[in-house]
Amino acid sequence: VTAVNATIAIWDDYESTLKTITRYLKWFDEFEELIRPVKTVDDILSAKLENRTGIIFGWQNAAPIGNDLSRLRLFHELGVRIIQITYNERNLLGNGCYERVDDGLSRFGLAAVKEMNRLGILMDLSHVGDRTTMDTIENSDGPVAITHANARSQIDHPRNKTDEAIRLLAERGGVIGANAFPMFFERGFDTDLEEYLDAIDYLVQMVGPDHVAIGTDFCMEQPRSFFEWLFMSQGKIPATDIPYTPEPYQHLRGFADPSDWVKVAEGLLNRNYSESDTKKVLGENWLSLFAQVWSK
Repeated sequence: VTAVNATIAIWDDYESTLKTITRYLKWFDEFEELIRPVKTVDDILSAKLENRTGIIFGWQNAAPIGNDLSRLRLFHELGVRIIQITYNERNLLGNGCYERVDDGLSRFGLAAVKEMNRLGILMDLSHVGDRTTMDTIENSDGPVAITHANARSQIDHPRNKTDEAIRLLAERGGVIGANAFPMFFERGFDTDLEEYLDAIDYLVQMVGPDHVAIGTDFCMEQPRSFFEWLFMSQGKIPATDIPYTPEPYQHLRGFADPSDWVKVAEGLLNRNYSESDTKKVLGENWLSLFAQVWSK
C-alpha cells in the first residue's frame, strides 16, 4: 500500500489531537524506513519510489477545532489534509448519519466549509447526515469526497449514501470510496470479496469509473472495546445496542488486509474492467482529487 488516510481524530478534542500528531511525528523519525508524512500528491509518488507507506493525516470528525476556525489553518500546517464534517452525530458544523434530526450545515459549518476550501483541505462526508451531506456538496467551491460508503439504494443502511448525494458529488467532480466494512453489508461479517466487488460495480454503473475508488475502512487488530467506544454518543455515553463484531476482529472474506489488494484488482479485471479503469478505481481517482483540492 503506497498511502493511507490515517484516522487521527474521531471523538477527540483539540489537545488530544495535538498529542496524536506529536506521537506521529516521533514515529516518522523512529520508523523512517517504513513510513513518511504526506502533505502533497508528490509525497505519495515519492513514497511509491521509496517503497515506504505515506501517512495522510485524516479526521473523522471536525470536533478538534472546537469553535475556533483559525485552528483549521494550524492543523493544515501540521499536515491534516482530510476532514470529515461530522462523525455519526451532531457537532458545531452539522449533523451525522445517526443523529435524530438533520437540519443541514450550521452557520459555523458553512464558514468552516469555505475555510477548508481556502486552505485546500479535502472534506469527507462518509458518516454525515443526508441534508448536511447535500449542503456541503452544494456550498463547497470545489469537489469533496465520500471516502468510505456505499449506495443505500443497493444496501439499505443509514451509513450508506443516497443516489441523489452520490450523483451530485460526481457532478461536482468528487469521488466516493466503496466501503469494505462488513457491518454495512446485508450479510455482515459473512460478506465476501464478490459482494464487495458488486458494491463497486453498482457505484460505477451509477456515476462512472472516474468517480469511484476504494474505501477499505480497515479496523485490523481492534478489540471489541474499540467498537464500543466508536458507537458511544460523543464518545462518552455508552450505546444501548452495538452491532456484532468478531473478536479477534476480521474484515470481509477475501479482502482481509492490505495483502489482499491484488485480489480486488484481479476481481475488477475479471469483470471486464479495462486496465485503465481498474487503475482509476484502485487509486488514480484519489490522486486526481487530492491534486485538485490540495494544490490550493
